[in-house]
Amino acid sequence: MIEQIVTYFESINPILAAFYATTFTWFLTALGASLVFFFKTLNRAVLDGMLGFTGGVMVAASFWSLLAPAIDMSPGEGFTKVMPAAIGFFFGAVFLFGLDKVLPHIHINFKEAEGIKTPWHKTTLLVLAITLHNIPEGLAVGVLFGGVAAGFDGATIGGAVALAIGIGLQNFPEGFAVAMPLRRQGVSRRKSFWYGQLSAVVEPIAGVLGAWAVMSFQAILPYALAFAAGAMIFVVIEEVVPETQQDKYTDIATMGFIAGFIIMMSMDVALG
Repeated sequence: MIEQIVTYFESINPILAAFYATTFTWFLTALGASLVFFFKTLNRAVLDGMLGFTGGVMVAASFWSLLAPAIDMSPGEGFTKVMPAAIGFFFGAVFLFGLDKVLPHIHINFKEAEGIKTPWHKTTLLVLAITLHNIPEGLAVGVLFGGVAAGFDGATIGGAVALAIGIGLQNFPEGFAVAMPLRRQGVSRRKSFWYGQLSAVVEPIAGVLGAWAVMSFQAILPYALAFAAGAMIFVVIEEVVPETQQDKYTDIATMGFIAGFIIMMSMDVALG
């Protein structure tokens, strides 16, 4: 099945492939958010396990799908070879740091809002927080598809498909983790679902832009891959992991992280 998917993606335009792949990741977010129609509450242990899984997938994807290929395709030896990845990684983290300080948002626990002061409702701020997470995820998938089209060694359709599947898998619990807290705050099931899936709409946009940018400016690929990795790691360390440490289920979150890391690593190595 997966081999057929890889073959199909090899036969179509890379930008279209990036769009389809990131639409898939958005769909799984929506599927996760749809669980709000069937459950009244979200157990904190389940939430922490889901968030841990999300963090594990993102960290594994950052190295196996993004940083390692970025280093492999960079010219030179020693420090010269690693510099594009180091520079891209740094600016990816700085980019998310800047958005985190400027874009108004609030985390799943509905505690103090971050970013510039705004009268916006907490629901809007939560959706913006998850949207912030999804920008680097969509960008990573698009950049990898663009790298395949540009013919770079280390960038493969199999690796891009594995990344999209991994991002999609962690988006499923993320959609639920957005919709359910909204429902708990008194938002209707329909609106909770709507806002939950809306948070991932940015992924197809970021994916298409990433693929187009790499195909248009091929020299930026190692920097772009590392940029996406830096942005994803920033999200994991600044928001995902701390959120899993707010209650007594830290061990569950940790094992969720391990499971997510193993699954993403295995898929990337097997398909990439």
